[in-house]
Amino acid sequence: MTNLTNTAAATAMLAFGAAVGAAHAQDGEPIKIGFMATLEGTYTILGEDGQRGFRLALMEANNEAGGRPIEVVTASTDASPDSAVRAARKLVEQDQVDFIIGPLSGSEGIALRDLAKEYPDVTFINGSSGAQEATYVDPAENFFRYNMDGAQWGVGLGEYVVNEKDWKYVASVAEDYSFAYTNFLGFAKEFCEAGGEIVERFWVPLGTKDFASVIAALPDDVDAIYLGLGGGDAVNFLNQYQQAGGDANLIGGTIMVDGTVLNSKGRAKQALVGTPGSGPQADDWEDEDWQAYIKAYQDAFPPEERFNSPSLVATAYYNSTNAALQCLNEIGGELSQDQSEFRACLSDIELDAPNGLITLDENRQAIGSNFVFEVVEGENGELTTEMVKKVDNIDQRLGMEAAAFDAMGRPSRDVPECVPGQG
Repeated sequence: MTNLTNTAAATAMLAFGAAVGAAHAQDGEPIKIGFMATLEGTYTILGEDGQRGFRLALMEANNEAGGRPIEVVTASTDASPDSAVRAARKLVEQDQVDFIIGPLSGSEGIALRDLAKEYPDVTFINGSSGAQEATYVDPAENFFRYNMDGAQWGVGLGEYVVNEKDWKYVASVAEDYSFAYTNFLGFAKEFCEAGGEIVERFWVPLGTKDFASVIAALPDDVDAIYLGLGGGDAVNFLNQYQQAGGDANLIGGTIMVDGTVLNSKGRAKQALVGTPGSGPQADDWEDEDWQAYIKAYQDAFPPEERFNSPSLVATAYYNSTNAALQCLNEIGGELSQDQSEFRACLSDIELDAPNGLITLDENRQAIGSNFVFEVVEGENGELTTEMVKKVDNIDQRLGMEAAAFDAMGRPSRDVPECVPGQG
């Protein structure tokens, strides 16, 4: 594509919604991938491991696909929608990437879904963001997501804590944004249907440093506290909760009990030992492909630069990148003006991912497997997750009919309602 030479030309191109950033190169010229992740702010540690997953997929492919070398342009975000939009616009308009892999966080994904409609000739492949609305509400035809959303990641956990732990009265503390709402919905819907009751819900801003008022307000007469926190927020809460003498049973939202928290510095994380959680992987799963993937991750990066096992964010970016690489190979690296063949492949691919088979639904949203697990202490004192059960073929409606799922409402502070025993 011809480079933009002046502001007037750029404005005209945007007005017509053209793909100003799609660099449709000739044979042998690089395929340019725009990589986006949270490399600053509360979720920096997640973004860094997402980048490792992305790099691992490229290394295994010898940094080429479809007979063409791969060039990467990196854009950093801070988990806010505005930062994601700015980063993506730069990748498309200035760097003229062929397609984007990212973003990482939930509200960023919703923002990129909307932005994708402005650039219909550019393909957006989600990194790891898990807000339900990104693919379920007014989806963009050029936005693809190979990770399940947060509600899908909650499947199996609510039933487990009621039936196996006998925890029926729960309070929750979670981040006040789209992914945390979605992840909590997956847990709460099932928990309440199994007879559990959510006594009180606390929502805190992303990037909260001081949890003193929330900790002081937590009720004493509950069986457990659900924590829907991640990154720096998770570590800050655990430190302050222990300093306050808190000793309640804990239930982990997906990113609360991910490697990004379990591998954090300090001893506050020890409070998570015995905590049940759920998500798209379990460290000790004995599947050969999963164990081979862990070894490849460990071999690719020195111990001081990685976790003991890849985080779910690393796995999501790894899978998304592999989907793109496989389709580039299938079409011989020839990206047409509208990328139609590339997208047809992305839509129909059955991705044999290390954490299970992934296919996409009509909204280009992942259908896959979820794992229920507990946090345990390993032989060397490291924290890891021990699989309890695996649930396969989870779709975005959680197995519900469309009318019933939509009647529940979109994830929010108050959705789902909790009516114990009523499914």
